[in-house]
This record gives sequence, C-alpha cells and structure tokens, in this order.
Amino acid sequence: MRFIELFAGIGGFRLGLERAGHQCVWANEFLEKPRSIYEYNFKHAPDGRDIRTIRADEIPDTDLLVGGFPCATFSVAGRRSGFSTEDTRGTLFFEICRLLRSKRIPYVFLENVKGLLNHDGGRTFGVIIASLDELGYDVQWECLNSKNFGVPQNRERIFIVGNLRGSPRPQVFPLGRCFATHDESSESQQGKEQRVFEPYLPTLDAHYNQVGGGGRAYIDESGVNAESSDGAVRVTQWRRSYFRDSKGEHTPTLTANMGTGGNNVPYVSVKAVLTPEREEKRQNGRRIKEDGEPSFTLTAQDRHGVIVGSTLRKLTPLECERLQGLPDDWTKWYRDGSLVPDSQRYERCGRAVTVNVIYEIGRRLPK
Repeated sequence: MRFIELFAGIGGFRLGLERAGHQCVWANEFLEKPRSIYEYNFKHAPDGRDIRTIRADEIPDTDLLVGGFPCATFSVAGRRSGFSTEDTRGTLFFEICRLLRSKRIPYVFLENVKGLLNHDGGRTFGVIIASLDELGYDVQWECLNSKNFGVPQNRERIFIVGNLRGSPRPQVFPLGRCFATHDESSESQQGKEQRVFEPYLPTLDAHYNQVGGGGRAYIDESGVNAESSDGAVRVTQWRRSYFRDSKGEHTPTLTANMGTGGNNVPYVSVKAVLTPEREEKRQNGRRIKEDGEPSFTLTAQDRHGVIVGSTLRKLTPLECERLQGLPDDWTKWYRDGSLVPDSQRYERCGRAVTVNVIYEIGRRLPK
C-alpha cells in the first residue's frame, strides 16, 4: 500500500513498513533534529510544517495513514494531561481525525504508550476508539511487547489498526510472539522458529547520555586471557570500568572475571540497570534486573546501563539502535553529514518505535 507517515521522527514506521512491501509517499515531522536524521537516511526530507497548518488537499492521496502521535500527555512519565486544552500535544490525535475525514483514507495504523489504556480511567482511549468509529472505521488493537519480536527490550506499546467500512478487514491481531527478520520473505517466515534474545536489556529513553556526570570521563577496558594446563585450555575474559575526573584521579574500579562456561566458552552474568548513577531511580519499582530478564523500557527520561559480571557500564548509542531494531548507525548523522551528539542519539532511540513490531504488523496489512 501507499502510505503517509505523520509525526515521523527518524522514520521507524517507514523502515518497518517498507521492509514489509509498502511505499511511503509523504511524511511530516515538525522537529528539526529528527527530520535531519530522517533526510540523511532516506535521502528525502519530510514536510516540516506544523501538521495543524497543512490542508488535506496538500497531502497526496494514499491507502494508509500511519503515525505514533505524541504520547507524553498519556505516558506515566509525562503529565498525563490527555486531551487537555493546556497541552496541545494530546489534541494532535484530532489532526489525524481531520485528515481521515477529509481524505477518506482506507486504512489507519497508530501507535502509543500502554498508559493510554488507563488514562483518565480508560476514558481517553474510549474517546480515541469512538472518534475512529464515528469516522467510519472498524478498529482492532493490541498491546504488544518488543521483547517478543526479536529485540532484547521490554517495551509495551498499544497498536491500533482501522479499516474504513467497505474496505477489506485485515486479520492483524492477536499477534502474540513473533521473531521474523526483515531480510527474509513473508512466505519463508511461516512456521519458522526465530531466536529470542537473552538476556533482555533496559527500555531505552531519551536522556541516556551519561552515567557518571560531574565532568568525569568514563573508561571501559577489557581483555581475554587463555591459559593451558594439562592439555586443557581455560579462557577467561575481564573488563574493568571506572570514571576519571578532571584531575586524573580514579573513582573505585569495578572488575569482572567471567570464568568459563561449557566447552571453554566464557560465561558472564548480564543485568540491565536503570540510571546507574542514581540509586533512588526506579522503573516499575526496580532499578536492576536479574540475569536473563527483559531490559527496562527505553524512554526519553531515563538513562540505561548494563552490569556485566561485576562491571557497570552504560549502553552505547549503537546498542540502543539495535534494541529498537534500527540499522546500525541510523542516528549517527544529520543531513549535512555532521555527527549527531550522543545525547541526541539516545533521545531519538528512546522516542522511536521498534521497527521489528512495525514490520510484523505491516506484513499483515493488505498489499
């Protein structure tokens, strides 16, 4: 299908849907920084105007409208003002309704945070579903977790698919667990078992740029030792991480000797940690996961790290991209080829949709 992408960000919807065989014909993103990253990667600049100022007749005709409409007003991390007149981000959903009403687009595909379900006692979600119903759409929806789609991140989001009455209704939900990879055809995925990533890492957020702060440099060193005794080879790995302040002094060093697993394969415990420099920071009451548990959800507010053995380090921008199913270095460059600061890379990953989930839903939409 031909689709238009609203609130496009860095193009997560487009990545997933184009891998599933659909075609983007127009995109809109008001914020300059994500728009610049989008243009570098797709070689196509999204319309940068405020969506509220764009007339329906200025947008190409399309089969599908997609978008993760701004969620800060619905998230547990935001003010939860919903459709408040004081916070216009919540009302941007009605810009989607305006375009659907004017253009009679056959299909709509939306994403938002899980908190949308219980905001204002469920009334906010009820308004959204009722609005789509009044516009003539039959709606199906499901809360899906990214950890069930081949990425090691615990990230629950609401996905809504609607079809204009008279258009064929796609069988999308329930979707459940799925581990298909985008480089294989839809036909080859049927009944094929895919690897589940263990252990899971924390949910990404948009404020993930530092672990130590305070002007300290973060040092991460590692190595491999191999020893032979009585014909047996013992392989050990080590890593130490520490902060070096402006005077060159070190804070206490963490070390890890990861030992030996079966067949002389080193084993190390890996635990996701939320905001390593703030012990009081919690997400759902916890700061450190157990070995093998899903990671915390990447968000725009928290920072994330990982404890490898007894070594604490922050996640890299590349790791955050992979947690969202993005191609490596997707957030690395602006349109002019200049480097994106790590702080922005973390934020863009935290605000993105998980590409793997979008791809799987896209496979189930009409072609």
